[in-house]
Amino acid sequence: MNFRYLVDPQYWQSFFSSPWAIFIQIVDIAVVAIALYFAIKALAGTKIMTLVRGVLLFVGLQILANLVGLTTVAWLMNQVVTYGVIAAVVIFVPEIRSGLERLGRTLDFFNVRTQTSEEHTIDALMKAVTYMCPRKIGALIVLEGAQTLREYIATGIPLASQISGELLINIFIPNTPLHDGAVILSENKIAAASAYLPLSESGKIPKNFGTRHRAAVGVSEVSDALTLIVSEETGEISYTRNGVLTHDVAPTELRLVLEEFFAVQEDRSDGLSLLLRRKKDEK
Repeated sequence: MNFRYLVDPQYWQSFFSSPWAIFIQIVDIAVVAIALYFAIKALAGTKIMTLVRGVLLFVGLQILANLVGLTTVAWLMNQVVTYGVIAAVVIFVPEIRSGLERLGRTLDFFNVRTQTSEEHTIDALMKAVTYMCPRKIGALIVLEGAQTLREYIATGIPLASQISGELLINIFIPNTPLHDGAVILSENKIAAASAYLPLSESGKIPKNFGTRHRAAVGVSEVSDALTLIVSEETGEISYTRNGVLTHDVAPTELRLVLEEFFAVQEDRSDGLSLLLRRKKDEK
């Protein structure tokens, strides 16, 4: 890959040689920009996005090396990028598949409505939380983001089970073996139950909040996870993200938070069913 032509005056002269050439170049750039936008949007929220940022930085350094004239460095970077892409495809097969599924849903011109794994997880969480909230069943549920929670999963009881509202409810029923501790969701599965989380030392947490809330804030301070809490004293719903505790949220607000976290693209034409579902959550 040779980018030195970018500083060649003849290249830019040919670029603007005629109105038709300018139009073609603008269309070319627009198509690439739109393709990149949808690709990044589809990959947002997956673990592979961290790799993509690293690759983009690496490509930027390669372009800089070409412009400066560091031929050997540019050649070496080109080889790493070429074979690194092949290695990344093998390593990140699940994440790539998930990203392509999101891209397909973004470009769904035929309006074929099927429930995605993210939407299934959201429905299961809403079913569990709205059941436990009025009954004051304490719960602590951690949703893994781009950063792995393997360290904390190892402290709990491994489950690797499908996510369902009934299973989440059953786990947190008082006086059962798994109810004490946190449930961690990873890769659309319940990875572990009864897991231990780091406690936050923040002085901003109100004194009336106990260990469950401090653990939720603690894990959100060291990762990009989203944590849901149901208080066993009041039945109120809270969530933490990026070290910030949001207390006493309504089910409809919680669903919006979950949709944003999972980057679920809601179909505008399905607005009626979405409204009915939210009304059901409020009951």
